[in-house]
Amino acid sequence: MTSSLIEARGLTRSFGSVQAVRGLDLDVATGELVAFLGPNGAGKSTSLRMLTTLLAPTSGSATVAGCDIATDPAGVRRRIGYVGQGNGAGHTQRVADELVSQGRAYGLRRREARDRAAELMSALELDALAGRKVQTLSGGQRRRLDVALGLVHRPGLLFLDEPSTGLDPQSRANLWEHVLRLRAEHGMTVFLTTHYLDEADTMAERVMVMDHGRVIADDTADRLKSKHVGERIVVRAAGRDGAARLAAAVATEASDVAVDGRTLTARVENGPATLPALLRAVPDVAVETAEVRRATLDDVFLALTGRSLRDTGSAEPTTETTGA
Repeated sequence: MTSSLIEARGLTRSFGSVQAVRGLDLDVATGELVAFLGPNGAGKSTSLRMLTTLLAPTSGSATVAGCDIATDPAGVRRRIGYVGQGNGAGHTQRVADELVSQGRAYGLRRREARDRAAELMSALELDALAGRKVQTLSGGQRRRLDVALGLVHRPGLLFLDEPSTGLDPQSRANLWEHVLRLRAEHGMTVFLTTHYLDEADTMAERVMVMDHGRVIADDTADRLKSKHVGERIVVRAAGRDGAARLAAAVATEASDVAVDGRTLTARVENGPATLPALLRAVPDVAVETAEVRRATLDDVFLALTGRSLRDTGSAEPTTETTGA
């Protein structure tokens, strides 16, 4: 096995004349929780489908859980869990039956499969739903079942492709509580795509930003925000020349200093420390309002690409439209 649980070099995928992924290089270490961000059409889901062997790359190479995605796709699939954007369980099947069938498909004996199904239903609070048909479950219950299906064979690596899209805030929080607990208990590596920036910001140890088929940033959320955006102080002075005087006082330790009428904005490294120091430095300037605006991951993407992470862009080609 390689030192990285996921290792890709020069991975590309083209759909006709459209190059969806362009030379993807990435490394994910054992135990990491990595978030993969980008608008629709950036190449995230195409990359995920290649890494999970659902889509063959046009060029490049990758090993996942020690197996080559091109020469040993079965080995990859045995070692990973995958929760896609759609629901994976049969609508007319019962919850417990689906889990047992998944276990049997992975080679578990019938009793082992039943025991594993019971274990996962308990861990994900699905016990009371064991006899229910999937089509009768709520959105949050279905997503918990999808996670259970992805964990039946105890994979060391779990891929989650927008797992909480469409869920209400309570269901999202509930789902993540279960995933994080299971990860902590079993040391699982998680590779996540999401459009919910708070998920990436608060839970991921690393954030990768993709646009136009390329990874354009890769670091912790805090370092990305500090490097590409920083914090901003915004002060509205009461007097006509107050903002200009404040700007002169902060100029040596700030960048992107701007005065608009009576309002000063400036980028600083440590807003909570800089703002009170600035106000003490010019005590005779009357101030109406003062605030620190912390950067978000959406600000990072805007700084890197000139557009918001929430821009929808164009949808990526799907396996159905490509025949893959």
